[in-house]
Amino acid sequence: MTRIALNSQSFVVKTPSHYVLNLALLGTLFAPEATAAIAAGALLPDLPIFVLYFVAKFAYKRPERQIWSETYYEPFWQTWVAFGHSLPLGAIAAVICFSQGWTVGGLFSLSFILHSLLDLPVHHSDAHRHFFPFSNYRFISPFSYWNPKYHGRIVAFVELLLVLAATPFAFSLLKTWVSQGILVGINALYILSYLRSSRRAIGH
Repeated sequence: MTRIALNSQSFVVKTPSHYVLNLALLGTLFAPEATAAIAAGALLPDLPIFVLYFVAKFAYKRPERQIWSETYYEPFWQTWVAFGHSLPLGAIAAVICFSQGWTVGGLFSLSFILHSLLDLPVHHSDAHRHFFPFSNYRFISPFSYWNPKYHGRIVAFVELLLVLAATPFAFSLLKTWVSQGILVGINALYILSYLRSSRRAIGH
């Protein structure tokens, strides 16, 4: 899940929660030594959205509102986003990797799948095609991770709690001060982002 900017709130990014949660869950349960593969699988699904944003913002100079209300929904970008969040493709990759004994690739695929499963319940108007390319079905959740009309503030609070709860598990798997520092920075980003959003909500 990613929304780099919304309603003039700059650089509000949700993708790091996938990194923290996937690392804590898959790393702790299955492979503490495969943190790089798990991290890559957690982040890759949102890569097309980051590329979309930076191309539209810096190459074409489009305003934020146009990026998220028009550019994001263009067929070209929607296709790439669908590939990045495809549960069937992730499952096929996992079966192939594990059947061939490639554990790292299998864990990458499981992390890729977990990213999409975590996205499913918190996307409303911007729901992904999680069963692409076999189906264009979109699950329209009653909840949104960013839109206050669909309980966005509650979802944001729950997400913050999950990130904070998962952080000790993820921290124990990271071996360098750089990676641990990044994890601490992610927590700070989430706390500050939530507090800022709460102040704005009270102000309105």
